[in-house]
Amino acid sequence: MKRIIKNPAERRAEIVRTARDLFLTKDYDRTTMQDFMNHLGIAKGTIYHYFKSKEELLEAVVEDIVNQHIEEMNILIQKTTGNALQKLQALIEAGNKVEAPLVLEKLHERGNEAMHTRILVATLMKQAPLYAKLIQQGCEEGLFETNYPLECAEFILSGIQFLTDLGISPWTEEDLMRRIKAFPKLIEQLLQAPSNSFQFMLKNGRYIN
Repeated sequence: MKRIIKNPAERRAEIVRTARDLFLTKDYDRTTMQDFMNHLGIAKGTIYHYFKSKEELLEAVVEDIVNQHIEEMNILIQKTTGNALQKLQALIEAGNKVEAPLVLEKLHERGNEAMHTRILVATLMKQAPLYAKLIQQGCEEGLFETNYPLECAEFILSGIQFLTDLGISPWTEEDLMRRIKAFPKLIEQLLQAPSNSFQFMLKNGRYIN
């Protein structure tokens, strides 16, 4: 059989795509470097040329997922007309999900905790500057008032992500609901936004994300 030679960028992307699929179907803890080699039909030396460990490969997978998500967010911002509040509403109503619900469900399964946490942190680090730009725009438009747009973005995103994610802690329904109902008013107060500016975050008494 003729050996197929791929350029380094193509081969690396292929390994990352395969790892992404295996991590989410078999789960991270149970997946081995041998699994990748078997799935791709490549030698040990080939995969270790690109990634020295499963942990290093996980970092590449997380970066791939997060970059895809951030690209989608940027496209949505560019396509949305209106002021900063309207653009924030478009982002929030889009769900701000890392991937499709099926993937998120897989991340919540036992064995994927490491990947789940890393994705949340990596997403927060890249999301925050996008939200900060919109908050700054809102300040310039007279909608918000803060000298700390980035820090506000970090507080808002980390609060929502970590205090409502059942993959992090098995919050009770009561815990979730009291936080969810408070988020719109807390964000409004933090940004000194017009009254009820963020009530769109609630739908039928539940957080829309």
